[in-house]
Amino acid sequence: MTEIRKLNEQTWIFDEGGVYFYLLCGDETALLLDSGMHTENIRGLAASLTDLPLVLMNTHADRDHIGGNHEFEWFYMDPAEASNFYNTQKSSGQIQPVYHGDIISLGHRDLEVISLPGHTPGSIAVLDRKYRALFSGDPIQDGRIFMFGVQREMHAYRLSLKRLDAYRNDFDEIYPCHGTVPVSPALIDELYEASGKVLDRSLPFTEENSRFGTPIRVYHAGCADFLTDPE
Repeated sequence: MTEIRKLNEQTWIFDEGGVYFYLLCGDETALLLDSGMHTENIRGLAASLTDLPLVLMNTHADRDHIGGNHEFEWFYMDPAEASNFYNTQKSSGQIQPVYHGDIISLGHRDLEVISLPGHTPGSIAVLDRKYRALFSGDPIQDGRIFMFGVQREMHAYRLSLKRLDAYRNDFDEIYPCHGTVPVSPALIDELYEASGKVLDRSLPFTEENSRFGTPIRVYHAGCADFLTDPE
């Protein structure tokens, strides 16, 4: 069962048991950030919290973020996620492209799109200056960061972490889609350092099979685990 918690007067978090997504309301529009994995009638559930017109934005197109997209005719998404999205079972609807630097206005609450490729080609974060919060999707978290598979790239991931340096004065807390919520911005630096150690193979690791049955290597960084392809 999905648990809903109110973060402030205009923000709610949906918890599917380790998968989080968010409802962000302005004065004129409400934005659902991701649609979860198995919550039924997510559109109706979000609409029960606000009378505002509702739109959907996806941080990326992994299955646990797009489970309710079929309830929407269109949604905001970085077009670099299109192949991931349309190759996923039950995927439908029209992508409304968003790009780095785009502003989505909800009415006295502007959200800025920040491109963070690496975890996936079109991963994005959403900067909410009104509440000094960064909604980071999957790249910034203290849980298990998936970096295995053909479309995940560690060098791009590290560049994305550095990109956030330009915004560090604009947010005090980070709200990811997995792990602890919220986390400190200091985690960005920890992940950058740890990901460098993953690249030079200086972190301890274990080997296991992923949830998809493929062999992976799990690097244990302390701040998070990085799941990569085996050598």
